Amino acid sequence: MTQNVDLEASFERVSLPLDRPFTISRGTTETTENVIVRIDDGERTGVGAAAPDPYYGETPATVESVLPRLFDALETVGDPLNRAAITRAMNDHVRGNAAAKAAVSIAVHDLVGKRLDLPLYRLFGLDPSRSITSSFTVGLDDPQTMADNAREAVDAGYTVLKTKLGTDHDPEIIEAVRNAAPEARIRVDANEAWTPREAVEMSKTLAHHNIEFLEQPVAATDRDGLRFVYEHARLPIAVDESCVTPADVPNVADRSDIVVVKLMKCGGPRQARKLIHAARAHDLEIMLGCMVETNAAIAGACHLTPLVDYADLDGALLLAEDRYSGIDLSAGTIDLSTVNRPGTGVEPI
Repeated sequence: MTQNVDLEASFERVSLPLDRPFTISRGTTETTENVIVRIDDGERTGVGAAAPDPYYGETPATVESVLPRLFDALETVGDPLNRAAITRAMNDHVRGNAAAKAAVSIAVHDLVGKRLDLPLYRLFGLDPSRSITSSFTVGLDDPQTMADNAREAVDAGYTVLKTKLGTDHDPEIIEAVRNAAPEARIRVDANEAWTPREAVEMSKTLAHHNIEFLEQPVAATDRDGLRFVYEHARLPIAVDESCVTPADVPNVADRSDIVVVKLMKCGGPRQARKLIHAARAHDLEIMLGCMVETNAAIAGACHLTPLVDYADLDGALLLAEDRYSGIDLSAGTIDLSTVNRPGTGVEPI
């Protein structure tokens, strides 16, 4: 039985300064702009957020331009509990624009959890007893600075690090970071920076330093190159830019070990679960990832961690300040059994 509700939706663009400049092989970020979405049923307000990435064709301006149509789609369904119909309606009204859809979807899920007085993981029927530890990302810089930043993260209690690479001095970087954090689990993300042969050669160096896995070593469009790396590298291969939606999973299943699922890439929690199940059907491991984003977005992903093997959900930890508090990520540990607030659990600060 449907339960049509008068919903009032609104959005606001916010500028969030980072604690320090954050660099990957494609460029440097000092401030990120997110778009906060609020959906109100007269008694409760669901909150979500978009963290658009120009790499995927979205900006804060494009998010703002399509949100009115996504709100129209929400209104045509009327029942916030009917999330399948809301997803279909949003896709009928707007093509692509996954981050904008993710913001609406997270807000709808938050509202539904609050209406039912359930944390989101319980709404999904997931087991909170299996905690997972998120990595903390060390952005690109000179080797000594990256080593210092890695040491600082370990001293703060983070036991898993993700190190960005994609420079002319990658071997020096990984040696410096490993020496600074000898006991940490370390993963590496090249963000498409290498050729296939460079990636295979670098994998030898990375294996020597006991790196856990290598993420997106080559261009997302280079499927043959990715297969070459997968077949010859000394480390497991994770794909991020190469796997955006559930339909991409069969295309990477025979040339990767791990897929990276991001709500901002696929369109929200419901689509993320589809991607996760598609990856499992192909015997792939899964890492939940994020952009540089507010807790209002990341909390929605945290509730999916019982379904995955790895987490890289540190985007809000990179901010100098946030508008929302979310799930406690102290030292990177995501323990849903401690989440007592309904919905995603975020609150305005």
